[in-house]
Amino acid sequence: MLKSALGFLALSLLCLGGAGAQAATLTPHKAEYKVRISVLSGRLNTELRKTETGYIATHRIKPTGIAAGFVGGEIFAESEFRPGDDGFIPVRYNANDEISKDKLRADIQFDWETQRVTGSYQDKDHAEPVAVDDPLVDLAHDGVSIQYELMHDLMSEGASRSYTLFDVDELKKLNISSVGTQTVKTRAGEFEAIGIRHQAENSSRQTTLWCVEELGFLPVMIEQHRKGKLRFRAKLVRYEMTPESDSAQGE
Repeated sequence: MLKSALGFLALSLLCLGGAGAQAATLTPHKAEYKVRISVLSGRLNTELRKTETGYIATHRIKPTGIAAGFVGGEIFAESEFRPGDDGFIPVRYNANDEISKDKLRADIQFDWETQRVTGSYQDKDHAEPVAVDDPLVDLAHDGVSIQYELMHDLMSEGASRSYTLFDVDELKKLNISSVGTQTVKTRAGEFEAIGIRHQAENSSRQTTLWCVEELGFLPVMIEQHRKGKLRFRAKLVRYEMTPESDSAQGE
């Protein structure tokens, strides 16, 4: 569950008007969320940085409060991606999950010239690293870059009805649907948010991101349900645009 929640702090289907795919740009920023995973609490910090060729995004979950005394470590994931003809193209993805039962470690590279994804991963079922060398037939995203692809799409011509997620050892089709709008109250403010739900085929897990247009469709609340029960919730605590912008929101 945590791999999916961290990896696809992901998004939505809505055909929203915009300035066109090439005109939409992402705003470098830092964000902090208060996280509740079943009965445990934690903190999610995300950061988007601009590079000479594109962007680097990092997501990090750490337990807090009583949970920190029982659960050590963190979940970390980082993705490098760049603009392409049809949106963002992942270049590199690495992850280190010290908390959840998956215990995932991954180092993945996307080579779009040779149309292959290579690298290695290790998890609870594999004591030694497993080599990855798979073909890339169509555009696929890692578990972090896919969130920013969807934010980009919502700012331009609208998100697709499905996306392909490269989940380290398999490709997953994520079906996207809109669940309307609602007012979301957070410690960073009160927002009118668009609810975007995604669900992998043949999965009982549903993730809904409540995205805000004025924040570049950043999700201000993320909820994950499994078999109808709420398993994960993250709500925005702080949002800050980084040096390329001179304004900030939240405390």
